[in-house]
Formats: sequence, structure tokens, C-alpha cells
Amino acid sequence: MLQTMQETPPIYLTTREVAELLRVKERKVYDMAAAGEIPHRRITGKLLFPRAEVFAWIEGDGALRPPRRPALLTGSHDPLLDWALRESGCGLASLLQGSAQGLESFAAGEAALAGLHIPSSGEGWNIESVAARELGHAVLISWARRRRGLVLAPGMDARIKSFADLKGHRVARRQEGAGSAVLFAHLLGEHGLSEGDLSLSGATAHTEHDAAAAVAAGEADAAIGLETLARQFHLPFLPLVDEHFDLLIDRRSYFTEPLQLLLAFARGAQVARKAQAMGGYDIGGLGEVRWLSP
Repeated sequence: MLQTMQETPPIYLTTREVAELLRVKERKVYDMAAAGEIPHRRITGKLLFPRAEVFAWIEGDGALRPPRRPALLTGSHDPLLDWALRESGCGLASLLQGSAQGLESFAAGEAALAGLHIPSSGEGWNIESVAARELGHAVLISWARRRRGLVLAPGMDARIKSFADLKGHRVARRQEGAGSAVLFAHLLGEHGLSEGDLSLSGATAHTEHDAAAAVAAGEADAAIGLETLARQFHLPFLPLVDEHFDLLIDRRSYFTEPLQLLLAFARGAQVARKAQAMGGYDIGGLGEVRWLSP
């Protein structure tokens, strides 16, 4: 006679099953997953919840320990940081996508840290954008203040003496979502200009180096860029703003060896000397906490 066997419980729970287990609405479960507050997996676009992890989470203190992130820097390009990554031997990889996409990748748990320079009102560079994402387990620390303005082609400093003078000139294009592109759009509106008043380059500059290189190669009369890159290419520079370049770091990743190696190196005299030699940097606040997740 066959023995009746109980059905094996599923390895994964659905959103509805988790909602019933927690006695909340399904919308709340979606919100918790989006905020990283409950163990979950996203497979072929569908949310699934590992049964064992969910029950362990319930039996614990109700706080989810964030998963280990890849040792990856994403976000925007900074020449000093790029140099420090190599010289420190920290082992961090980099995937530079611009500030907006970098913030998205960080929020999705795809990187240990992101370099950001997203303009906002006053001294709120980056802070408003990061706080609006309601991230958990994250800290925003200062890397540097950078002098940003117009990198100009040789001789153009005699014709372009203000941002408004860009009208009718060839300007290097930055990728959508880059902090530079956001600032450039703001400056256009502030000076009563539109993209139609300019001749934007066909190719897109994806890094600060690419933008300055386009000007140096004669592909553009100007680019929104950094003083340090203008110096590197021996090009005229028109300063416009001092911006914050910050590092958004996962708090668990902060204490891993790659991050600790990078930050220890950043506090050394070698970085201070390099920043001074490159020009356009103020690293007096390097390492200061500018925002901390609740």
C-alpha cells in the first residue's frame, strides 16, 4: 500500500503568498522588494521570494542583510579617481555610464559605489537626487570639488568669453543623463539658449576625457568640461561653476578590502600632490560624509 506523502513546499513564494504570510497588501510587498527590505529574486521580470530566506528574515530582527555587491565602480568619470584606482592597486573594476545611469545601477545593487555630480540647488549637489531614491545601507562621501566650465579650442577664448557666446558654435555632445549634460541643459535655459542655437557634434563624448579630446581634435569649438582636462590638452578654459564630485557607497562594501585600500590611498600625500598637479581640484573635504541613509 502506497504511503500518502505530503506535498513538498515550494522553494520560492509568489508575491501573493508573501502578502498573505505577512498579512499585508501585495503592493506593500512590491514596495519592500524595491527598497531591498525583503529577500527576493527577479527572474525573467517576475518577483520570486526564497522561502527559506523569507522565514529566516521573519524569525530574525526583520532587517534584511544586504547582499554582497560586485567590486565595481559605476557612475561618472573623474580623472583623479581614475588615476587613484590604478595607483592604489585596490582591484576595483569600473563601468562609467554617467551619473544618472550610475545611480540607477547602484540602486539596483549592481555596483559597490558610484561617482556622482548631479547639480541641484545650492550645496545640494548629488544629495537631493540620492535622497529622493530612498536608498538603504548607503553613504555619500565627498571625493573632490572640481572646477567645471567650457573647454575651448585654440583661439576660441578670444570669441567665447561667456556661456552665451556659444551661440552658433560647434559644441561637443555629452550622453543623456550625464551630470555634465544636466548642467549644460540648465545653463542653456539660464542664458536663453536652446540646442537649436548650437551646432552639436554628431559623436557623443562619454567621459570627461572624450569631451576635451573632441575639442583638441578640432571636432568642436567648445565642450562642457573640467579645468584639469583643459590643462592636460593645453586648451583655453572658461570657468563656470565649482561642483561636488561624490562617491555613493554601499555601507557593507565600504568595509571590504578594495574600498578600504582605495580610501586609505586617497588620504595619503600622493593623492594630494596629484590633485594639485592636475589642477582644478579641491580635495580638502575628501572623505567627509555628505549624506547617510536612514
